Amino acid sequence: MLRYRDLLAVEQLFRQAKSALRTRPIFHSSDAAIRGHVFCSFLALVLRKELDARCRAAGLQPEWDDVRRDLERLQRATIEQDGKTWELRTEATGTATGIFKALRIALPPRVRPLGQSPPAQTSNALPKRRGRPRRSATRP
Repeated sequence: MLRYRDLLAVEQLFRQAKSALRTRPIFHSSDAAIRGHVFCSFLALVLRKELDARCRAAGLQPEWDDVRRDLERLQRATIEQDGKTWELRTEATGTATGIFKALRIALPPRVRPLGQSPPAQTSNALPKRRGRPRRSATRP
């Protein structure tokens, strides 16, 4: 009876998470896919709980629909003009600004030039590894 109540609590928690995260029903055909789906759902719950705790510690109580909407507005674009490449991002608005401050995440500048790609190495020799040698995937 106690295990059945635990199962009901877990199912209710997953329903709430799927509702809050707006995930659609997914039908799996293998045990590995089911385990992966459960793991990803659990990870999303853990991340949301941590985000909620950090927001409370910073004095924020955002509505999750607002958080999702404001984070979806945050985008990045690459523009090339006159032989120069620039990266632009949209302004962080609404709750997104407070969320990034609560998480202590610095946003990149709104406009930044992208440098040239580093020159390709001409040497075919790989750099020497330090530490224990890797175990080969083909060895038992």
